[in-house]
Amino acid sequence: MALRLFGRKKEGTEEKAEMSFIDHLEVLRGHLFRSVLAIAAGAIVFIVYNSFFVREVLMGPTHADFPTYKWLCNVGHTIGLGDKMCMKDIGLKMQSTSVSGQFSMYFTLIFVGGIILAFPYIFWEFWRFIKPALTKKELSKTRGVVFWVSFLFFLGIGFGYFIIAPYTVNFFANFQLDDNIENRWTITSYIDTLVPLILGTGLAFQLPLVMFFLAKVGLMSPAFLRRNRKYAIIIILILAGIITPPDVISQVICTIPLMLLYEISILLTAKVQKEKALEEKEEWS
Repeated sequence: MALRLFGRKKEGTEEKAEMSFIDHLEVLRGHLFRSVLAIAAGAIVFIVYNSFFVREVLMGPTHADFPTYKWLCNVGHTIGLGDKMCMKDIGLKMQSTSVSGQFSMYFTLIFVGGIILAFPYIFWEFWRFIKPALTKKELSKTRGVVFWVSFLFFLGIGFGYFIIAPYTVNFFANFQLDDNIENRWTITSYIDTLVPLILGTGLAFQLPLVMFFLAKVGLMSPAFLRRNRKYAIIIILILAGIITPPDVISQVICTIPLMLLYEISILLTAKVQKEKALEEKEEWS
């Protein structure tokens, strides 16, 4: 099925043209090309400031003075948990066990860093591709979508980096089966653990918007979300158990925002349902 794309404006009206599948591929290729350029620009920023990104950002959770450690400890004292939320000094040394290990990981980092820095532009290009297929009425209800998707993504990235990552790093760095066994991680293992965790949290924070658009197309309702809340809680607990260390406090810290996102999803779908009911009422009146 060909999508409707708006062409040039002619005499105050919008001239609509049907585009073939090949035409759509050509348009998509342009969006993908510009997105790749944006990623390359983000990667260049990472290269220029690589010392800061590697030492202060990437390796930040391994440093004893990481701001989250002090902040969580203060929160624990404030709510009466004592030192239960305080984290020990890590004292962790990493190693590279292959000739090109650090070199190959460097390219992985600049690629991932480029994607994170360019994410708002990448989504904007994606939105530009699908926007012509929407009606004016649909477009009027999706204003600010690029901002909200980007905001939730970076909010999730921040939560994963400042909350989940420090707990994960600290737990596994201090976990020992025996005093004679020393933890010495490879840089590859560290990156392979941290990057999916942080990016996954950023994507998980898109839940309210996903539910919002599913409600728009009639595939989701607030009644369904309320009815299946207990199952959602179980799924969220399992998810929190997967992306966090196996201790109760870190799982609770991860579960609370995910549950809040679920409740926000219910409110958004309820709003969509209410708007649809009003529109149907107006049509019948």
